Amino acid sequence: NPHAIVFVDDVDALDLASVGPQFETAPEFPAKINTEFVQVLSPTHLKMKVWERGAGPTLACGTGACALTVAAILAGKTSERTCTVSLPGGDLVIEWREDNNRIYMTGPADYVFEGEYKL
Repeated sequence: NPHAIVFVDDVDALDLASVGPQFETAPEFPAKINTEFVQVLSPTHLKMKVWERGAGPTLACGTGACALTVAAILAGKTSERTCTVSLPGGDLVIEWREDNNRIYMTGPADYVFEGEYKL
């Protein structure tokens, strides 16, 4: 599940509908790519919008929130290992623990739809 992380100054000003597909179908990513566009609001608060391969813009992406938190730390955008990530669908708390090198995600889970499929 590949992710590209792009840091931007203002994620709300981003034209996701035009920029997202350019990343998804770029020749550098022959299997396509999920792209997280990230604004650093503070050392403990990141804001993102995501373009998911094959789906387009989505309200949330847990693996993307984890990936962008690690990327922000490795890129020197924050030195905090626990961050709130704000997504269009709500906030997640992402923690990258130094003692075991694991990433933990905490956030709400909401019932959004149901359906039936007949075979």
